[in-house]
Amino acid sequence: MHSLVRQDPWSLMPRLQDEINRLFGNVTQSDSSSATATWVPAVDIHEYADRFELYLDVPGVDANDVELTLEGGVLTLSGQRAQQESTKRGEEPQYQRCERGHGPFYRRFVLPDSVDSDRVNASGRNGVLTVTIPKQAKAMPRRIQIAA
Repeated sequence: MHSLVRQDPWSLMPRLQDEINRLFGNVTQSDSSSATATWVPAVDIHEYADRFELYLDVPGVDANDVELTLEGGVLTLSGQRAQQESTKRGEEPQYQRCERGHGPFYRRFVLPDSVDSDRVNASGRNGVLTVTIPKQAKAMPRRIQIAA
């Protein structure tokens, strides 16, 4: 026996509205959850035979001010970028347009079981944070000789 279920397209509207409010809302808290991050750094992820590499764009943020943790297979990056101040003290701009995000940021990445979490390292240069995550030796592909 088949039954018909009526689809209500408007049932998704409250969730959509919450997402819009989160993206365009003015967040003043410094909580470290993704829902309260003011901006999200762009990331490129490359996978190689022996490692993963993440490249995060964090211009204007000192690499020493980025918190990088790995716990339970989840890599977490967080920090804060200060708003750019005027170069002349006491002078306020007559008009300004700010396209670069500032304030707290937060990113989380769930890592596969194949990573060697003891050998993860990071470095920063020219506003790009590079995180290298080696794979475990057993996870790397190897050729198996077939005996005759």
